[in-house]
Amino acid sequence: MRLSGHTAFVTGAAGLLGRAIVADLRREGAKVVASDINAEGLAALVAGAKADGPSLAAVIGDVTAENDVARMVDEADRLAGPVDILVNCAGKYLNQPVVAMTVEEWDRAMALNLRSTMLMCREYGRRWIAAGTRGAIVNISSGAGTSARAGSAHYAAAKAGVNMLTEVLAIEFGREGIRVNGVAPGVVLDHVVEEESPDNHAYINLSLRGIPLGRTGRPDDIARAVSFLASDDAEWINGVTLEVNGGSHCGRTHVPLTFDANFK
Repeated sequence: MRLSGHTAFVTGAAGLLGRAIVADLRREGAKVVASDINAEGLAALVAGAKADGPSLAAVIGDVTAENDVARMVDEADRLAGPVDILVNCAGKYLNQPVVAMTVEEWDRAMALNLRSTMLMCREYGRRWIAAGTRGAIVNISSGAGTSARAGSAHYAAAKAGVNMLTEVLAIEFGREGIRVNGVAPGVVLDHVVEEESPDNHAYINLSLRGIPLGRTGRPDDIARAVSFLASDDAEWINGVTLEVNGGSHCGRTHVPLTFDANFK
C-alpha cells in the first residue's frame, strides 16, 4: 500500500469522483478526512465505507468560504492528526451561453471551481511551510480547461485557471518540498459506455467517437491517477496536469485514417 502512514484531506468527497478518490486513497493505506457541503452525502459515504480500512472522518463546510476552510482544516487535524495530502475535488459543471449568463452565475462558477482550490491550497500551503511538511496536492481539473465547448465559458475558464494555479504553486511550494499536480478527467460516468446507442445522450455518443480507447471513464480511472500523484512513487513529478481521458485530448480523434497513394 503506497500511502501507508499518510493522511489525506479530500474536498467534494460526496460526489461521483470524490467517493472513488476517498476509497482508493484508503485502499492504498491513507487515513482520509472527507469534506463536502452535502451533509447527507457525507454521511452516506462514511456509512458505506469499509470498516476494516484506514480511518475515515468527515467534516462539513463550504470550500468557497475562507472562514469555513480554516475551520475544516482545524477540525481535520483534531479528527485525524496532521494531514500531508490534499485533494481538491470540489466543483461543478455548469452550462450557460455567455449572452445569457449573469454575473452571479459567472462568479459562482469561479468560486466553486477555482477559488475553492486556491483557498484550500493556500491554507495547507501556509501550514505545511510553517511545519516543514513535505506534502502533496492534487487538483482535479477537467479536459474543459484546455478544450473549448459552447456554454462552458465560466467552467472552462475556471478549470484553465486551476491548471495554471497548479503550475504556479508547483514553483512556489516546490521550493518548500511540497508537490502540486493535477488530474484532468475526460467523460466519466457512474457506468461505462462503450457503444453508441439511441438510448445514450447525444453528447455521450459524440464523445465516444473522440475517445481512441473506445469507452467512457470510470471514477476509479481518476482515483488511481490521484493516488499515484499523491504517493512517493511520483516524488519527482511536480506541476503536471495529467490527462485521464482515454486519449480524447490527442487532437482530431474523430478523423478517420486516409491514404492517398499519389501523395509522397
